[in-house]
Amino acid sequence: MKSIAIKVLVNGVALWVAAFLVFGIHLADENEPLGKRLLSVLLVAIVFGLINAVIKPVAKFFSFPFIILTLGLFTIVVNALMLQLTSWVAGGLNLAFHVDHFFWDAILGAVIVSIVSIVLGIVLPDDNR
Repeated sequence: MKSIAIKVLVNGVALWVAAFLVFGIHLADENEPLGKRLLSVLLVAIVFGLINAVIKPVAKFFSFPFIILTLGLFTIVVNALMLQLTSWVAGGLNLAFHVDHFFWDAILGAVIVSIVSIVLGIVLPDDNR
């Protein structure tokens, strides 16, 4: 349970940093109270984690030839697709998360989310290692 909470926390921080740095990614309406914004970030982080756990392995399996051909760079496109899918699901759930454009916003957001997740994964303890 602690490991899941840490992963949700890492996802939330990574998404918040991406929304802060990329103008085309919007997370948690700034006019809302702090508690409601934090709840929105938490719910979007859970949705993002579920999409990464369920759909991302399937997408990586089917894109494996492209990943090999591009020496792994195509994983950025897969990660951007996961961000775009999270934006779509969040819209359906009335959560405050939106990615404006796939190419620049989602790609740059995927790079930022990956970097922040790696850094936080190194800093925060994980009992599964």
